[in-house]
Amino acid sequence: MNIRYIHNALAATCFALAAVAGLASCSETNDDENEFADWQNKNETYFNNLYSSASSQGLKVIRNWSFNDGVATHNFDNIVVEVLKSGTGSGSPLYTDSVRVHYQGRLLPSKTYTQGLVFDQSWSGEFNPQTAKPSTRLVSQNVDGFATALMNMHIGDHWLVYIPYQLGYGTTGSSSGGIPGYSTLVFDITLDSYFRPDATVPGAQAKAGRWITE
Repeated sequence: MNIRYIHNALAATCFALAAVAGLASCSETNDDENEFADWQNKNETYFNNLYSSASSQGLKVIRNWSFNDGVATHNFDNIVVEVLKSGTGSGSPLYTDSVRVHYQGRLLPSKTYTQGLVFDQSWSGEFNPQTAKPSTRLVSQNVDGFATALMNMHIGDHWLVYIPYQLGYGTTGSSSGGIPGYSTLVFDITLDSYFRPDATVPGAQAKAGRWITE
C-alpha cells in the first residue's frame, strides 16, 4: 500500500542515460511530485471547505484533545467527523487507555489513487466485521487527530474522521506509510473496546485494569 519510490539502481541507470544522451536530469522524486502536485494547497483548501460547511452537512467538529478547556483559534485546531453509526457504549477512552479498533487510513484522491491512497488499515482484503480482528493500540501513541477521535468515541461508534495535517503527520509526512507532508488524513474508525488501567496499583499501567466492552 506504500507509495513506490524509484530504486537506487534505476536512478543510477537514469543518470547514466542522461549523461550519454545529454538529458537534463532524472530525479528519484519526480513521480512523487507528479502524484501529489500542489498538495499543500489541495489539502488546506479541502479541509478548510469541509470545516466551513460542517454544520450544514451534519458533521461534527471536535477540538483537539490537548486544548482541554482552551479555545481553538484555527480551523486546523479541530477534526471533522461524519458519524456513520452510533454505538451504545457509555464512557470514552482516556489518553492513558489502550483501545481495540478497526481502522483504515486514506489520503485525499491523487492522480493515480482516485479513491485516495490507503496507507494503513487493521484488516486484510475486504472488511468483514464478523471475522476481522481489531488492532490494539495505546491512545497516546497515535497522532493528535486520531487520539482526539478515540477520546470522543463510545464503544460501537463508527466514524469517518478528517484530520488536518497539523494534527497528523505535519509538513514532513511519514516515509514508512508513504504519506507526503501536508496530507489531510481520512480515517474510517470503529471502536470495539478500551482498556482502563487500575491507577490504584503501582506500576499497573500495562498490566492491571480491565477491558471495557459495553
